[in-house]
Amino acid sequence: MSTDAMRPLGATADRATARLGSSLHVKGEISGNEDLLIDGTVEGLIQLDERKLTVGATAKLTADIIAREVVVYGTVKGNLRARDRIEIKKDGSVNGDLTTARIMIEDGAYFKGSIEIDKSSEKETTHSAFAKPASATAGTAASKTI
Repeated sequence: MSTDAMRPLGATADRATARLGSSLHVKGEISGNEDLLIDGTVEGLIQLDERKLTVGATAKLTADIIAREVVVYGTVKGNLRARDRIEIKKDGSVNGDLTTARIMIEDGAYFKGSIEIDKSSEKETTHSAFAKPASATAGTAASKTI
Protein backbone atom coordinates (compact mmCIF):
# COMPACT_ATOMS: atom_id res chain seq x y z
CA MET A 1 0.00 0.00 0.00
CA SER A 2 1.37 3.43 -0.88
CA THR A 3 1.85 6.08 1.79
CA ASP A 4 -0.64 8.29 -0.07
CA ALA A 5 -3.39 5.74 0.53
CA MET A 6 -2.69 5.81 4.28
CA ARG A 7 -2.60 9.60 4.51
CA PRO A 8 -5.79 11.19 5.97
CA LEU A 9 -7.96 13.20 3.60
CA GLY A 10 -6.86 16.81 3.31
CA ALA A 11 -3.33 16.12 4.56
CA THR A 12 -0.33 16.92 2.42
CA ALA A 13 3.24 15.68 2.64
CA ASP A 14 4.36 18.73 4.64
CA ARG A 15 1.19 18.80 6.75
CA ALA A 16 0.81 15.14 7.74
CA THR A 17 -1.61 14.37 10.57
CA ALA A 18 -0.59 11.96 13.31
CA ARG A 19 -3.33 9.98 15.09
CA LEU A 20 -3.72 8.60 18.59
CA GLY A 21 -6.36 5.88 18.34
CA SER A 22 -9.35 5.42 20.64
CA SER A 23 -7.80 2.47 22.52
CA LEU A 24 -4.65 4.43 23.46
CA HIS A 25 -4.13 6.02 26.88
CA VAL A 26 -1.25 8.47 27.31
CA LYS A 27 0.01 9.92 30.61
CA GLY A 28 2.65 12.61 30.27
CA GLU A 29 3.64 15.25 27.74
CA ILE A 30 2.99 15.20 24.01
CA SER A 31 4.93 17.61 21.82
CA GLY A 32 5.67 17.63 18.14
CA ASN A 33 5.78 19.36 14.80
CA GLU A 34 2.83 17.83 12.97
CA ASP A 35 -0.94 18.06 13.17
CA LEU A 36 -2.48 15.61 15.63
CA LEU A 37 -5.86 13.87 15.88
CA ILE A 38 -6.58 12.32 19.28
CA ASP A 39 -9.38 9.78 19.73
CA GLY A 40 -8.02 8.20 22.92
CA THR A 41 -7.34 9.39 26.47
CA VAL A 42 -4.57 11.82 27.39
CA GLU A 43 -3.51 13.12 30.82
CA GLY A 44 -0.79 15.77 30.85
CA LEU A 45 0.44 18.54 28.54
CA ILE A 46 -0.05 18.71 24.77
CA GLN A 47 2.24 21.19 23.02
CA LEU A 48 2.02 21.57 19.23
CA ASP A 49 3.01 25.24 18.92
CA GLU A 50 2.64 25.71 15.16
CA ARG A 51 0.22 22.86 14.43
CA LYS A 52 -3.44 21.88 14.65
CA LEU A 53 -4.85 19.62 17.36
CA THR A 54 -8.15 17.87 16.70
CA VAL A 55 -9.84 16.31 19.73
CA GLY A 56 -11.93 13.49 18.26
CA ALA A 57 -15.47 12.61 19.34
CA THR A 58 -14.29 9.67 21.49
CA ALA A 59 -11.36 11.56 23.06
CA LYS A 60 -11.15 12.35 26.76
CA LEU A 61 -8.37 14.80 27.59
CA THR A 62 -7.32 16.00 31.02
CA ALA A 63 -4.61 18.26 29.72
CA ASP A 64 -3.42 21.78 29.12
CA ILE A 65 -3.12 22.40 25.39
CA ILE A 66 -0.88 24.79 23.45
CA ALA A 67 -1.28 24.79 19.65
CA ARG A 68 -1.83 27.00 16.62
CA GLU A 69 -5.40 25.75 16.24
CA VAL A 70 -7.61 23.49 18.39
CA VAL A 71 -10.84 21.82 17.25
CA VAL A 72 -12.83 19.96 19.94
CA TYR A 73 -15.36 17.24 19.11
CA GLY A 74 -14.78 15.28 22.35
CA THR A 75 -14.12 16.19 26.01
CA VAL A 76 -11.34 18.42 27.37
CA LYS A 77 -10.66 19.33 31.01
CA GLY A 78 -7.83 21.85 31.05
CA ASN A 79 -6.74 25.20 29.70
CA LEU A 80 -6.43 25.78 25.95
CA ARG A 81 -4.10 28.31 24.31
CA ALA A 82 -4.31 28.59 20.53
CA ARG A 83 -2.41 31.25 18.58
CA ASP A 84 -4.95 31.24 15.73
CA ARG A 85 -8.34 29.79 16.74
CA ILE A 86 -10.31 27.44 18.96
CA GLU A 87 -13.47 25.68 17.80
CA ILE A 88 -15.81 23.74 20.08
CA LYS A 89 -18.14 21.63 17.96
CA LYS A 90 -21.78 20.82 18.85
CA ASP A 91 -21.01 17.64 20.81
CA GLY A 92 -17.73 18.98 22.23
CA SER A 93 -17.14 19.79 25.89
CA VAL A 94 -14.50 22.06 27.38
CA ASN A 95 -14.03 22.78 31.07
CA GLY A 96 -11.16 25.28 31.33
CA ASP A 97 -9.91 28.68 30.30
CA LEU A 98 -9.39 29.61 26.65
CA THR A 99 -6.84 32.06 25.22
CA THR A 100 -6.96 32.63 21.47
CA ALA A 101 -7.30 35.21 18.71
CA ARG A 102 -10.54 33.70 17.35
CA ILE A 103 -13.21 31.50 18.93
CA MET A 104 -16.18 29.52 17.63
CA ILE A 105 -18.60 27.65 19.88
CA GLU A 106 -21.38 25.79 18.07
CA ASP A 107 -24.93 25.41 19.40
CA GLY A 108 -25.10 22.36 21.64
CA ALA A 109 -21.46 22.56 22.76
CA TYR A 110 -20.61 22.65 26.48
CA PHE A 111 -18.16 25.24 27.79
CA LYS A 112 -17.31 26.27 31.33
CA GLY A 113 -14.47 28.71 31.91
CA SER A 114 -13.21 32.07 30.75
CA ILE A 115 -12.26 33.33 27.30
CA GLU A 116 -9.44 35.76 26.62
CA ILE A 117 -9.20 37.11 23.08
CA ASP A 118 -5.48 37.61 22.43
CA LYS A 119 -5.19 39.92 19.42
CA SER A 120 -1.41 40.34 19.73
CA SER A 121 -0.63 37.00 18.07
CA GLU A 122 -3.10 37.72 15.26
CA LYS A 123 -1.42 41.07 14.52
CA GLU A 124 1.97 39.36 14.27
CA THR A 125 0.75 36.95 11.60
CA THR A 126 -1.71 39.13 9.65
CA HIS A 127 -1.06 42.70 8.56
CA SER A 128 -4.05 42.84 6.20
CA ALA A 129 -6.55 45.69 6.10
CA PHE A 130 -9.24 43.11 6.86
CA ALA A 131 -7.62 41.86 10.09
CA LYS A 132 -9.28 44.43 12.33
CA PRO A 133 -12.91 43.90 11.25
CA ALA A 134 -12.45 40.11 11.30
CA SER A 135 -11.09 40.11 14.86
CA ALA A 136 -13.77 42.57 15.99
CA THR A 137 -16.44 40.25 14.58
CA ALA A 138 -14.84 37.25 16.29
CA GLY A 139 -14.81 39.14 19.60
CA THR A 140 -18.47 40.10 19.20
CA ALA A 141 -19.44 36.53 18.32
CA ALA A 142 -17.58 35.24 21.37
CA SER A 143 -19.35 37.64 23.72
CA LYS A 144 -22.74 36.70 22.25
CA THR A 145 -21.97 33.01 22.69
CA ILE A 146 -20.96 33.27 26.33
